[in-house]
Amino acid sequence: MTSDIPPFAVRPAESADENQWRELFLAYGVFYGRSFENDAVSRVWGWLMDDTHSVSGWVAHDGDTLLGIAHLRHQEDTFAAGSSWFLDDLFTSPDARGRGVATAIIGALKGFVGENGGGLLRWITDADNAQAQRLYDTLATRTSWVVYEQEIEASTHAGRK
Repeated sequence: MTSDIPPFAVRPAESADENQWRELFLAYGVFYGRSFENDAVSRVWGWLMDDTHSVSGWVAHDGDTLLGIAHLRHQEDTFAAGSSWFLDDLFTSPDARGRGVATAIIGALKGFVGENGGGLLRWITDADNAQAQRLYDTLATRTSWVVYEQEIEASTHAGRK
């Protein structure tokens, strides 16, 4: 008799996860051709450990080993005049791929969102990431929205109101 329960669990990130989280987050950057400055990585970790910040961190683990990470942002949705959530930075270690880790993380986040007022959960992936798209197509509805982005440098008056 086989069990449908995966041999790992998903939970919010904890301070003891920092070193393994850093390894996975840096590997995530490499996967997308980015290198993160240590200051930026430390700042993101600080956000994840701050209960008042809008970004939270989640990990999949099998005991002492992190298998995957994700970040969840809460925001307001003007179309719905209510809560909206954005899943950022979903990444699983190469050794854990194909084991249901990403599916379990998304499932845990869906549960968390439902327990915290519901709302629309969104995420993006690179157009070239066909493996992720095959999974996501089974879990959610692909939209027709086109995403644009532009980096804006801080002005010399940044922070003034």
